[in-house]
Amino acid sequence: MPEYTYEALDKGGKQVRGVIEASGEEVIIEKLRNMGYYPLNVILSKRSGGSVDVLALPGLRAIFHRVKTKHVMTFTRQLATLIDAGLPIIRSLNILTEQVESAVFKEKIKQIAQDIEQGSSLSEAMAKHPKVFDKLYVSMVRAGEIGGVLEAVLNKIAEFLEKRQFIIGKVRSAMMYPLIVMTMALGIVGFILLFIIPKFKAIFEMLGNAELPWLTQVLIDASQILAHDTIWVILGIGVVIFIFKKINQTKEGKYAFDRIKLKIPVFGMLIRKSSIVRFASTLATLITSGVPILQAIDIVRETSGNEVVTRAMDTVHTSVKEGETIHEPLSRCKVFPPLVVHMVAVGEETGAIDQMLLKVAEAYEREVDDTVNALTSILEPVMIVFLGALVGVIVIALYLPIFNIPKIIGK
Repeated sequence: MPEYTYEALDKGGKQVRGVIEASGEEVIIEKLRNMGYYPLNVILSKRSGGSVDVLALPGLRAIFHRVKTKHVMTFTRQLATLIDAGLPIIRSLNILTEQVESAVFKEKIKQIAQDIEQGSSLSEAMAKHPKVFDKLYVSMVRAGEIGGVLEAVLNKIAEFLEKRQFIIGKVRSAMMYPLIVMTMALGIVGFILLFIIPKFKAIFEMLGNAELPWLTQVLIDASQILAHDTIWVILGIGVVIFIFKKINQTKEGKYAFDRIKLKIPVFGMLIRKSSIVRFASTLATLITSGVPILQAIDIVRETSGNEVVTRAMDTVHTSVKEGETIHEPLSRCKVFPPLVVHMVAVGEETGAIDQMLLKVAEAYEREVDDTVNALTSILEPVMIVFLGALVGVIVIALYLPIFNIPKIIGK
């Protein structure tokens, strides 16, 4: 009978490990539950022919076990629940270590628990892993520790991450459809240029020195370039992408590209609205969590994801530091609509800026949702027409010389 290694929690929440013989995993789980244990993990032991987890190897772990946003959201929710139930942070982290799917994330949680055992606070331990827990996350945790409301703040972080991921998903879904269609269009055109055009070219050469229509000649020239200089074409595309990335890595380059993004018809408005949602919800969450206003603005500046908004936050931070209100520099930046500026002003006057920012975020969330739904319904027929027109132009270009064959023969 095969042996299984198990990990479980007893009634007191203590982690236990052991080896047990059984005919299968389901039998083991039933045995553990009858013993009063809560099963966490059951693995066939190597002596019984257990296989090695290839994805757990160091070289492949970072590729296949990335820490996703959903992992962080689930971890945050569970940590808040365990702390609210009265469990110490270290025990809570040890329990959650066995719950996460990502091997990389599991190691990060273990390191955080070790740092806390050595005297660090939770926020200090998380700050050592900025790729998993960004400055926004760490600052809110620190505010929760100072205010003694860590479990409440963790719940707010989870809610914020869920909303942010929802907005990002909406924007991506709106942009993914045209991107997929354009990729398909390029694939179709590439196939036609490489495999169809050369066959027609052989037919056209039979016509002798007959002059081809300019549209047909353009297609033939493009086909020859793609067929004979494929490496140079790929190299040229790679160089353009490399230059684009290098320019985008500079502040001025990113600012220029982000400005262009905001001016793209329809999509620019969608990006602007999603940026407003991110600004309003982030600032509101930070203020509600007890983060000082200047620090909150600084975090919004670093997590905006758009250089245009980042520069606007630079102006707001400087002005607030000098004693101004938030809405005055916002109005001068010309980045946010007047409605947002007025609502922020009302919030400052009434002392409820966090509530007004939440209302702004909710309003623009609905607008993003409506915009995405409208785009989805409009883009589908537009893209179908675009693909049809593209293929139609190619077909016309190929058949134009054939229509002239009687004239050529007559001559």
